[in-house]
Amino acid sequence: MIIEPRMQNPAAVLPDAVQAINLLYKAAHSAGVPGSTLELVHLRASQINGCAPCVDSGARTAREAGETEERLFALPAWRETPYFTEAERAALALAESATRLADRGDAVPDDIWAEAARHFGEKELAAIVLWVATTNFFNRLNVTTRQPAPQNWG
Repeated sequence: MIIEPRMQNPAAVLPDAVQAINLLYKAAHSAGVPGSTLELVHLRASQINGCAPCVDSGARTAREAGETEERLFALPAWRETPYFTEAERAALALAESATRLADRGDAVPDDIWAEAARHFGEKELAAIVLWVATTNFFNRLNVTTRQPAPQNWG
C-alpha cells in the first residue's frame, strides 16, 4: 500500500524550522552518548509511535553505522534478549517512559531515572532526554501528516 502524504513535511514548508532541528540534533549528538545508543533510542521511540519514515531511516542508519541485524530485530523485545548492554537498557527504558507519557501517572518512574543516572552523567542524560523529545517531535510531524517511508531503497 502506498501512503499519500496529507501535505509536504512541515519542516520543508517552514524552512526556518530546519535550522532549529539541526541544532537539536547537533546538541544531542555532541554530549558523549554513544551514537549507537542514540540510534537505538530513536528507533525504539519511533517504533512505539508507529512512525514509518523514522523506523525505516532509523534502522537503515543504524545498520549502516554497524548495528547488527540481531539487535535491530530484537529491539521491540529488548528486555527479553541478551543483546543490549546495561547502559543501553537504561537508555531504552528511559526512552520508552518518556515516549509513553500518558500510559501511567508517574510517566518516568524514579527507578527508571535512577538506573539511567547510574550509567550516564547529567550532560549525557540531557542529551538522551533531548534526543527522545526530538524523536517524538519528528514522529508527530510525520505521523500527523502521513509522511511515507521511502519507496526506492535499493
